[in-house]
Amino acid sequence: MKLLLPALLLSVLAPAQDFTPLYRAFEAAQCRLCHNDNGVASATRIHFPPDQPSKEAVDAFGLRLSRLVDRDRPGQSLLLLKPMNRVQHTGGERIHPGGPEEKLLRAWVEYLASLSPEKLASASGVRRRTPGSRGVRRLTHSQYNHTVRDLLGDQTSIANQFPKEDYSNGFTNQAEAQGIPPLLAEAYSRAAAKLARNAFLGGDRNKLIPCDPTAKGCRARFVAEYGRRSFRRPLTKDEVARYENLFSMEADFLKGAQLTVEAMLQSPNFLFHAERPDGGRDPFQTASRLSYFFWDTMPDETLFHAAAKGELNTDAGIERISRRMLADPRARLAMDEFLAQWLRFDRLRSAVRDRRVYPEFTDELVSAMTEETRRFFQHLVWGDGDFREFFTAGYGFPNSSLAQVYGMPAPKEEFAMVHYPENSLRSGVLGQATFLAVTGKPSDSSPTERGIFVREHFLCQVMPPPPPGVSATLPPVTDEKPMTNRERLAAHLTDKSCASCHGLVDAVGFGFEHFDAAGKFREKQLVTIYPTFDETKQKRKTKPTEYQLPIDSSAFVRGIANSDFSSPKGLGRILASDPGCQKCVVKQLFRYATGRLEVLDDQSEIDAALEEFRRSQFRFRNLIISIAGSKAFLGGQN
Repeated sequence: MKLLLPALLLSVLAPAQDFTPLYRAFEAAQCRLCHNDNGVASATRIHFPPDQPSKEAVDAFGLRLSRLVDRDRPGQSLLLLKPMNRVQHTGGERIHPGGPEEKLLRAWVEYLASLSPEKLASASGVRRRTPGSRGVRRLTHSQYNHTVRDLLGDQTSIANQFPKEDYSNGFTNQAEAQGIPPLLAEAYSRAAAKLARNAFLGGDRNKLIPCDPTAKGCRARFVAEYGRRSFRRPLTKDEVARYENLFSMEADFLKGAQLTVEAMLQSPNFLFHAERPDGGRDPFQTASRLSYFFWDTMPDETLFHAAAKGELNTDAGIERISRRMLADPRARLAMDEFLAQWLRFDRLRSAVRDRRVYPEFTDELVSAMTEETRRFFQHLVWGDGDFREFFTAGYGFPNSSLAQVYGMPAPKEEFAMVHYPENSLRSGVLGQATFLAVTGKPSDSSPTERGIFVREHFLCQVMPPPPPGVSATLPPVTDEKPMTNRERLAAHLTDKSCASCHGLVDAVGFGFEHFDAAGKFREKQLVTIYPTFDETKQKRKTKPTEYQLPIDSSAFVRGIANSDFSSPKGLGRILASDPGCQKCVVKQLFRYATGRLEVLDDQSEIDAALEEFRRSQFRFRNLIISIAGSKAFLGGQN
């Protein structure tokens, strides 16, 4: 990609000590997309500051680049040579040699080489966000369903009818993507009316009213007690008075209660996770954070009681209560939700396959795929297994249908543990049909999609978007030139605008080419040429032709040393031992727990959680407890 900057900006070079013009050049070259803690170049010594940094942060970053400057030979500095690809650079050429951007870069390299060590030592990162601060989050659809179940006894999963949720940072609970568009607001209103009406059909069947309706003060008591559960905190006197006035608009007690419930279900206090404006801790907010992380639902009475007694105000209390919550069966369902979002079960459930190629790809088979992966995850988490086996396990949990896909005998018990044959290329989640199918296309596998998924979900690396105007069309497959996926994708590597990214993802995805888009092993790739009208010969093929082409599954992970592999089993071993992958598992759970992407201030706590994860021999439950006790999750101190 050639770097283009406004002529006015480059016509007059800024003073050497002003880093801003060069920073803008790096930004225009999209260097930050790879050089950040979640980028492909996360393991290098360059980490750009977050989006929209202050001038102070930009200047501090510019000084930190001195790590890549040779003070004795500035012209041989990596900071100068790599962006121009004069020394091999994964991102290719980002600064065009001989252009005005090179002059900016050379000037900055010379300036850094001239600075004293004392001046350089003063460079430091700039804090962007205090630990625990976050945007306002609303209940996810899953949390909404579980909350009205526990609040009202409703089992209809009414939120499944809401508009589809957006994924951000890999999950649906991220504050940055949780607006309330008009369609969702209307859905909340309809749901509130329906839920409130159903709650009192046939009387107070769910025991929501805590007192005799004819007794004096029962109305206020209902408002206070139901409101406490609905808002996940005690109501203020003004709130009690306001809802009591609303209640009194209906002469019939049950109708007044129904009106109050309907109103509270539409309140921001119900729909959103409350946060203290100062970012500090509040025991009831802490209770909610814990319950929605551990249980994907509202606090129970034991947790409310702990909050009221101050048991959530100490680290010891948090850990003790967290362990109690983790032992509750609801924790399994909540972690299942984490898994489903992390591995994008939703994509698999909506996947379409060409029935001519994959007649076995039914809704029942898809359900079996996700159930196997869920049982596998549960085995490792709740059995306190080494979570590195998520990538290396030589076993799975298929049912009869999946066993047939895997080319194995039917298990004696559906979804029970079955060990793969010694010569199997399957291993861990990478060898399961869930992963292999969610990264497939309607008629074939997709090395690109598989490579992207590995990079984004298991290495936490953000892939830059394709350059504007780039054609994604691959060479057609014809009878004159049948080609494998690898041969067709070679076109990406001949285009400089495509090569830098496709060299990162396709090189990983090729290692899965012995598995088709349904997860079935294949020795060769079947390429089918279906009948089409040939305009040049003015005739039509009468039947499809098929070609069995040899597969080259050699692959590697650029950025990880000694990472050559040719199967899911090979990549599984690489990922399990890779520090970047281990840290990514921590990051994924952190993002799910806090509802946001990690920032610079969170790194020490993420590192601490990673260290605890490793110390415990990668017990996932230890990781859950560690994140739940972090300041980033709980908020600031009281």
